[in-house]
Parts: sequence; structure tokens; C-alpha cells
Amino acid sequence: MMIVDLIDGEDFRRQLVALGIRIPEGSCPDTCARMALRRYIEVGVPGLQSQVQQWMQHTDIMLPSVRQAIERFLLPGLR
Repeated sequence: MMIVDLIDGEDFRRQLVALGIRIPEGSCPDTCARMALRRYIEVGVPGLQSQVQQWMQHTDIMLPSVRQAIERFLLPGLR
């Protein structure tokens, strides 16, 4: 049996924080995505577009709330 770690809200937040985006602990995926997009629009976030592309290649191991936040806020905003 193979055990796979799911990308949950905290993983999502931590990866955004690693890109230099300040997001409070415990923030939901929607809040994380909105804050990331706002930061991207205001000053840019190097690596955010490639990170989003990478996440979208792994939607099968992503919690639906994270996938929906990316699709709702980041995908349209990064185009």
C-alpha cells in the first residue's frame, strides 16, 4: 500500500510563505490565495507562477479546498 501526503491548507500556506508572502497561521486556503494574489499584483512574487503550475500538476493529491482556492483566485489573476 502506498501512502501519499495530501496538499492541505497548511502545506499551501507554508509554500506561499516560502515565496515571501506573509500569511497568518491558520489562514484558510481562500485567504492564502487572495493574499498571494494581492501581493503578486502589488509588487510581484518571483516563483509564484511556476509554483501554481506545479500545484496544478498535482491536483490528484490536493484537498478540494486548496484546488478551488487556486482555481478561483490564482489562476485567473496570474494570467
